[in-house]
Amino acid sequence: MNLSGVLFFPVTPFDDDGELAGDVLAEHVTRGMEHRPGAVFAACGTGEFSALSEAEHAAVVRVAVRAAGGRAPVFAGAGGPYGAARAQARAAREAGADGLLLMPPYLAAGPHEGLVAYVRGIAAEGLPVIVYQRGSIALTPEQVVELARIPNVAGLKDGLGDIDRMRRIVLAVRREIGDGFTFFNGLPTAELTMDAYRGIGVTLYSSAAFAFVPEVATAFLTGAGDLPARLLTEFYEPLVRLRARVPGYAVALVKAGVRLTGLDVGSVRPPLVDPAPEHVAELEALIKHGRALAES
Repeated sequence: MNLSGVLFFPVTPFDDDGELAGDVLAEHVTRGMEHRPGAVFAACGTGEFSALSEAEHAAVVRVAVRAAGGRAPVFAGAGGPYGAARAQARAAREAGADGLLLMPPYLAAGPHEGLVAYVRGIAAEGLPVIVYQRGSIALTPEQVVELARIPNVAGLKDGLGDIDRMRRIVLAVRREIGDGFTFFNGLPTAELTMDAYRGIGVTLYSSAAFAFVPEVATAFLTGAGDLPARLLTEFYEPLVRLRARVPGYAVALVKAGVRLTGLDVGSVRPPLVDPAPEHVAELEALIKHGRALAES
């Protein structure tokens, strides 16, 4: 698997009745495609994966695949209960998705051999799988090598931020498996930690900011001179401080940002809550400043 550029994680729009707004999602993905993301990850964490029914999940993936139109690979979220994860994998394959981002199993915590069986079962549905390491899933280098040997397991998204662990994982996998295995930084607001990840040979990352200010996210990746450093200190670091104020803002602020930039994607679903008005005002000012920097 050869991904590059900024990875786009679209939100999942809901209408005033709280139902999936497929036409708005299509517009959201279409707008993002104008900025040439490296891939689209639909119905994942930023897309409120845990709040979607299986039917809604399948619909989100179908819309994203159509809107992307083959201009970038589309990955679908999968995970949670084993049966649901396999159904999501099948639906994603039928919708034309190019791969899966496999979330940690919900609540149940078995030994590593149980996780291996879980990953193997979803990978058997036929799509390339990127395993998401976060929360209760903290893998050793040996365990990642074991997972990487499963047919169709193609990558690891890191949501832990343990650089020592990741350094050893990257070295072990490249030694035992080769260079074809994909790693990427999946921390919230990953831009803030990319210097550290690049230092261990991980150059790919997901960008929550791309969902609402793709021009800023692209400028950070490709900008010359002191622009990336200024964006870090004047846009991304204040965004992280704002995000840290309330649990769930890693998603709720992104959705608010999409609304602020002209697309009515509705509210977040429980257990998340929409940002407070004063926090929305702070976000609006950050967006304005980030855009001005990107255009300078």
